[in-house]
Amino acid sequence: MRSTTLIAILLYTSTAIGQIDFSKPFQECNVTGSITIYDYKNQQWIFSDTADAKKAMQPASTFKIMNLLIALETGVIKDEQTIVKWVGTTDTTLYGYRPEIYKDMTVKEAFTVSAGWVFIELAKKIGKEKYLHYLKACDYGNLDLSEMGDDFWNFGPFGISPLNQVKFLTKVYEGKVPFSKKNIGILKKVMVSEKTKQYTLRSKTGWTRVDGKDIGWWVGFVERKDNVYFFATRLIKPRKIVNPDFGQCRKNITKTILKQLKAF
Repeated sequence: MRSTTLIAILLYTSTAIGQIDFSKPFQECNVTGSITIYDYKNQQWIFSDTADAKKAMQPASTFKIMNLLIALETGVIKDEQTIVKWVGTTDTTLYGYRPEIYKDMTVKEAFTVSAGWVFIELAKKIGKEKYLHYLKACDYGNLDLSEMGDDFWNFGPFGISPLNQVKFLTKVYEGKVPFSKKNIGILKKVMVSEKTKQYTLRSKTGWTRVDGKDIGWWVGFVERKDNVYFFATRLIKPRKIVNPDFGQCRKNITKTILKQLKAF
């Protein structure tokens, strides 16, 4: 077990690697929220907002990371190439929101394009009893699965904090979760978002709308030869405020700060 020291770095402070401005990227996107980072090599936690880092909210599609692992481990799917049949009508003109995702697709494609209906179908087969077993074993979220619908990660009282997200990702990276090495390997392969000679970025976005708010996530980790940086960025805005860049801001803010930390 790696020992860690929580080091709260305020919005603008001096660190061993120089002056890091955490506030400007959020201000430029006109959003509130936070970023939580764990510098694996130096065993250092970095918070833009320590209070927000501990506040649990719906994980939205970032839960697909856990969902994929549970679906694999329980045998609901064989691997990432398992095809899930579209359960609705084939007339996609009836779907105003992203009609291109309403079709038969592999689990890997569903993860990449964030096709929520695929993971809802998997959730029906998994069942909340099995979910609760694995969530407890992984210390993931607040364990409140009282939401009546299958889509409990988008709506209802189930929540997870950015700090919890990062701790979970760290345990996945180390293989300290109750899933087989094979299934963790499948997840890591599916999570690859960018790959260069310098780094590999594995990540997942999430976005839900609850209680009059837009909640946007981007979580993952950047692997370099010399270090790994784990991150969880969560943005919040009132739905009545129009911000067409809200989705992209999740990534822009994260990358701006990670570049300052020399992760990229």
